[in-house]
Amino acid sequence: MDIYQYSFTVPDKVVDENGHVNNVEYVRWMQEAATQHAEAAGCLQATKAAGASWIVRSHQIEYLRPLFAGDEVCILTWVANFRKVRSLRKYKFIRSVDDAVLAQGATDWVLIDTQSKRPRLISEEVKGALVLVPETQEP
Repeated sequence: MDIYQYSFTVPDKVVDENGHVNNVEYVRWMQEAATQHAEAAGCLQATKAAGASWIVRSHQIEYLRPLFAGDEVCILTWVANFRKVRSLRKYKFIRSVDDAVLAQGATDWVLIDTQSKRPRLISEEVKGALVLVPETQEP
């Protein structure tokens, strides 16, 4: 499973005083999409079996158009690379009704040992659970 689709309807409770979705929600949805993708691909199981866990080093988001309550959204997410102890995951937020790209982003994840809480090399078993998407094949 190389590009994962996480779809939902924007709830009223995430709209801020400006009348659109609060920017904090995008980060929450990015993490939710990443977690669901990793679970569906078997990466979470491989990570736990290795005695490891993923933590976020950084998030990057570019907001292109606002999201509103009731919008149907699909987040596309994929893994762009593995680098020793880190992995870059990318995201694209798309409004379902017109395929408009609303936001795009990336998260730099770090694999840590659950006991020492120190970064550790990404094992072949963990890497093997996810398919890398080359830049030329990104949505």
